[in-house]
Amino acid sequence: MTRFYRSLVIALFLCILSGIGRAQVATTSVHGVVHDPSGAVIPGAKVTLTDTVDHKVLTATTDGQGGYNFAQLTPATYTIQVDAPGFTVQTKEAELLVNQPATINFTMSLKGSTQVVNVSAEAQTLNTTDASLGGAMNNATIQALPSETRNVPDLLSLQPGVLYLPQQTLTPGDSRSGAVNGVRSDQSDVTIDGIDDNDQENNYAFTGILRETQDSIEEFRVTTADADADAGYSAGAQVAMITKSGTNHFHGAAYEYYRPPLTAANDWFNKQAELASGEPNIPAKVLRNIFGVDLGGPLMKNKLFFFANYEGLRKAEDTEVTQTVPTAAYRQGYLTYIGDTPSGGTQQVVLSPAQVAELDSGCQVCNTAAYPYGPGPDPIALQYFNSMPLPNGSLTGDGVNEGSYTFASPNPVSNNTSIVRLDWTPTAKHHLFVRGGLQKDVTDATEQFPGQGPSLVTEDNSKGIIAGDTWIITPNLVNDLRYGYIRQGYSNRGVGSGDYVDFRFLSTTTAETRTTIVSVPVHNIVDNLNWNKGNHDFQFGVNYRFIT
Repeated sequence: MTRFYRSLVIALFLCILSGIGRAQVATTSVHGVVHDPSGAVIPGAKVTLTDTVDHKVLTATTDGQGGYNFAQLTPATYTIQVDAPGFTVQTKEAELLVNQPATINFTMSLKGSTQVVNVSAEAQTLNTTDASLGGAMNNATIQALPSETRNVPDLLSLQPGVLYLPQQTLTPGDSRSGAVNGVRSDQSDVTIDGIDDNDQENNYAFTGILRETQDSIEEFRVTTADADADAGYSAGAQVAMITKSGTNHFHGAAYEYYRPPLTAANDWFNKQAELASGEPNIPAKVLRNIFGVDLGGPLMKNKLFFFANYEGLRKAEDTEVTQTVPTAAYRQGYLTYIGDTPSGGTQQVVLSPAQVAELDSGCQVCNTAAYPYGPGPDPIALQYFNSMPLPNGSLTGDGVNEGSYTFASPNPVSNNTSIVRLDWTPTAKHHLFVRGGLQKDVTDATEQFPGQGPSLVTEDNSKGIIAGDTWIITPNLVNDLRYGYIRQGYSNRGVGSGDYVDFRFLSTTTAETRTTIVSVPVHNIVDNLNWNKGNHDFQFGVNYRFIT
């Protein structure tokens, strides 16, 4: 390739990447223009950006068009100060939210002027930089919103354009549950601190591998439409969450959310089944308890901070289970069917065991070594049928040979979530962090029939570690590097073993579940380089995932 063509390719590549793009890797940015009272721009003004938590200071100088730009910032609350010769120093405070570029302009006042404009005013941080649609929420909003699960990604369902249908109303894995602006839920992208946190097995909406508690998330943003090319690798919603950091002051909380059984009403189907069986009207047990503690603070003032959060969930609940079982007549050998009448209608016909034996009179293997029983209903089959409870409803089955048996089964859940984050600012040019998460969840599935114990036990021990470094090489050149290892791991311990012979249309007498073990480790490396040159902002980056 000649030098001319090589230069042309590079120029075209840079043109494609130019514009006012902002990194979508759990960072934020702010830019604006400084004007004088007449509206003219002020070049050469000094702009100072100070993090109100760790007091990290960044400086920039407005260009010939009066503009300033700070890219690849850690989401936080900042103080922005503008100082220009001949003008009064002006300060604004702004909460810069994750993946939401902010535009903050200044109109300076002349020195000696009796009028002070916007001094110490709270800045407006609306996104006027790109066309992405979505909302950002800080921790105060997250805490104020009611949430039964207290899992932050669930709040995605509150965004405009989101269609949420509970999974239990759909076929398992139905991707309509959580469709965003017409894009199915399995196209959503969930990140935590800039690292892939997607469920590679199920791809459910509002679900990441690492559970994010409300007390551990500082803020999050959901981009529902028109995301930039660097927002991710999928067409659906882009969910970006940031873990809370420690500050120069110790802060913490202890909390508990308790729902006692007294608040539960009986399920209608369970009530009808109890009445049909002559049992008292007792609702299924519902007991939910979410509790936790968090603590954050300095290990070295202005330099090293920590934050830790533990949250436990205990659910001692009963779940309605409906099985299909033989009727009393069927388990005695009576076979009922719908037959024709001489007039062309239909009627219900019942065959007695003797009539069934008469129909079976030509049996060639009866009373032999292969089948030592005579014609008629199989006594072993009848014994199998009689091992099940009698039906107490007609929700399933044909209503004559089979009926439904509904009961409330224990379905306890024990979830444990531990999150720890360390932040270190060795110099004004570097901000490093490491974040670890560990889960220990145990769920007992419902019983096949009362008293048999859980048909399946699921244990989840997913874990992950994320580290990052934001390096301000120069005021106009910033690099953000992230690495994450998130391992989805769980097992389903079944109770079944050996071979089974089942009867069509009837539930099995015992659970036939098998044991499976799933381990999905994901390595993710993300690097973004932001270079500001005059009126242009160039971004270069790589996002590498290795999934097994």
